Amino acid sequence: MIDRRMVLAGGLAWASVGRALAIERVLDVAYVNANAWTGDPRQPHTDAIGLVGDRIVAIGAGAVKAAIGRTTKVVDLEGAFVTPGFIDNHTHFMIGSAALMQPDLLSATTIPDFAARLGAAARARPGKWILGGSWDEQRLGGQLPTRAWIDAATGDTPVAIPRTDLHMYLLNSAALKIAGITRDTPDVAGGVIVRDAKGEPTGILKDNAKTLAERVFPVPTLTEWQAIMRGGITHALSRGFTQVHTPEPFDWTTYETARQLRAKGETDLRFYCFVPIRDWEKMAAIVKAEGRGDDWVRWGAVKALADGSLGSRTAVFRVSYSDAHDQHGVRVTSLADLKAYIGGADEAGLHVTTHAIGDLANDDVLDLYAEIVRENGVRDRRFRIEHAQHLSQAAIARFARQQVIASVQPFHAIDDGRWAVERIGQARLRGTYAFRSLIDSGATVTFGSDWPVGPLDAVEGIYAAVTRETIDGKNPAGWLPDQKTTVDQALTAYTVNNAYAGFQDGKLGRIAPGYLADLTMLDTNLLTTPAERMNTSKVTRTLVGGKERFQA
Repeated sequence: MIDRRMVLAGGLAWASVGRALAIERVLDVAYVNANAWTGDPRQPHTDAIGLVGDRIVAIGAGAVKAAIGRTTKVVDLEGAFVTPGFIDNHTHFMIGSAALMQPDLLSATTIPDFAARLGAAARARPGKWILGGSWDEQRLGGQLPTRAWIDAATGDTPVAIPRTDLHMYLLNSAALKIAGITRDTPDVAGGVIVRDAKGEPTGILKDNAKTLAERVFPVPTLTEWQAIMRGGITHALSRGFTQVHTPEPFDWTTYETARQLRAKGETDLRFYCFVPIRDWEKMAAIVKAEGRGDDWVRWGAVKALADGSLGSRTAVFRVSYSDAHDQHGVRVTSLADLKAYIGGADEAGLHVTTHAIGDLANDDVLDLYAEIVRENGVRDRRFRIEHAQHLSQAAIARFARQQVIASVQPFHAIDDGRWAVERIGQARLRGTYAFRSLIDSGATVTFGSDWPVGPLDAVEGIYAAVTRETIDGKNPAGWLPDQKTTVDQALTAYTVNNAYAGFQDGKLGRIAPGYLADLTMLDTNLLTTPAERMNTSKVTRTLVGGKERFQA
């Protein structure tokens, strides 16, 4: 139990390192000889952290030492770098977790190698769907793959594997047959069935056309889903994450599975679950009947889709694609439906976020948000835009002015930076992955991975934001280097700002008395490590709710 006097003194006493701590009981755990970045501007660094139960109750060597008793477990961190627990603003958690058990396709660099890896997976489980292991045509020569690449290797085993951005599937002929997709199948609104010169499906389905395949996918049992999630939790903890946000636009699987695990006890990793905005009335009814969950599993948030992705040429731009002059992108959701969904969800008090990649899509969403604020009234709603990837200069300023959170993913910048100029040309790069411009404008910027689109790895994300060096190593000075962030800004985006973006400021995101004891410990001080070596840093311990959930 935390003493009331300690809580009231929080803003005053803790700035004084060494001041005695007024608590009713001695510390349960004392972490000493730390090198901690707190995320708290009142005391940015500390060398000791004291815990009682699941809370931080003391920081600083003097205060911690004064509260150590005979039963206190004292842990000497030997100078380890400590941060508030990393939070990921954007994961497709169940897809990523399931992909941990699927073949590695991203590291394939030739078509024969790509096909051989799928062939090995098919032979290992003949006839069983292969649904994971994402691909990137840029690593395979630049051309979109077709079923002809993989049919011979996979035979009668159905394959439906996502592009790394999750906006396309590649199906083999066996999967197309099961899904009933032929030359006569019409395109789906907001999606594309890619066809060859003879009108036959090539195996590529874009955006909403993916539903044609998804309707025939095998559905795991509840027990299987729980096991899949457990595997993902273990993976996330090993990367220093203490919470993930899960903005899912199509299904409720993460929400349902996380709630099932919570019913069995602590989930080890915290979840903030978003569900498809088209189901906002269902979620509003759940919130009214049951509340919004607890600090382990929370809900009450919804996700909309404005457009597709840059890699699929379905992100919506004002000017056509530089390498496809007949294409402007695909509105995955019509503007009329977006307005109705967002307006209804917001009026019901739900937390709304919207995926927007292209410059026109981002402008559309900012316009809709402004209109809905005028209609529904001013309140603390924390609208978000997921990705905010390609922005006009006018849009950059609007995020701060409208108090819209830019929920971005730094790894995408060093991935797309290899080829983005081919898609949109040099001029439009000025507002592309504009992290520093958004921060300098006063906008709240949060960081994440979009896992499995990017690696579930905050260290890699910080490296990407700070160096902007593309993954092919061809931009050692950084791609669009004026958009580099500082390490402090990147850490803030993964901790303080992500807590704010999930309505948990005041309890998470900082190392401060009264906050939940979520901590990430690394073997390297990210603030002093040379930037080019930063991504070699390893997580050594992850604490969630005061318990060590991972130790290297």
